[in-house]
Amino acid sequence: MKHIAKKRFGQNFLTDQSVITSLVEAISPQPDDLMVEIGPGLGALTKPLLQKLNKLHVVEVDRDIIAWMQQEYMKPTYGKQNNITIHNADALKFDFSSLGENLRVTGNLPYNISTPILFHLLDNVSHITDMHFMLQKEVVERMVAEPSTAAYGRLSVMLQYRLQMEYLFTVPPEAFNPAPKVESAFVRCVPHATLPFVAKDEVLFAKVVLAAFGQRRKTLRNTLKGLLDDDGFTMLNINSQHRAENLSVADFVAIANHLTQISH
Repeated sequence: MKHIAKKRFGQNFLTDQSVITSLVEAISPQPDDLMVEIGPGLGALTKPLLQKLNKLHVVEVDRDIIAWMQQEYMKPTYGKQNNITIHNADALKFDFSSLGENLRVTGNLPYNISTPILFHLLDNVSHITDMHFMLQKEVVERMVAEPSTAAYGRLSVMLQYRLQMEYLFTVPPEAFNPAPKVESAFVRCVPHATLPFVAKDEVLFAKVVLAAFGQRRKTLRNTLKGLLDDDGFTMLNINSQHRAENLSVADFVAIANHLTQISH
């Protein structure tokens, strides 16, 4: 089937065989793994995964691709027909926890909705063993960024609170069809077995992070006005003249826990 990539779904299909081999090696699928692929597209990753797994779930929103998959995966080449379960759903609304425990998640995520998908998966993180994603290189750089660097931001803090992440390798535009205008990167995300820093109120923690990065160029004294006063900064030994990007995950947790404490 000649499938035309759809801009509204952010489709760029991976075609480079050596890159595909590297991805599968990095994921290292085992026969009994409970694995779900987001946005399987035309099967670049799906087909090699099916050869190694007893069962694979895929979540795909594009009905044309679903129709193609239903025909393609009925062929005997890829093992039994019931080897694959196709969920025609929007990954942003899909309940990943419904698939079970110890879920392994992978996919070449549509660049236009990659950040919302990552936040959605955080809501299901207690059911997830690991995640491997192809994303825009700039997004992966933000995910793994250290404090006091240009790439460090809200995404870095919120993901690093829950996940240990590793930038695996860079993928050039020509590995895809159509070629995106940007480089891509493959990242591994593993939920912390025990949270390094525990926010007593995670909703408040998220609110503090959002407020602090809301106006990046402003000092914490300005961005957190109404939340944290000068006494609070002093007590926490945090410089109110710093900006959000200068704070570690531990600092944000400390602020949130201080606010939780004084509100009770």
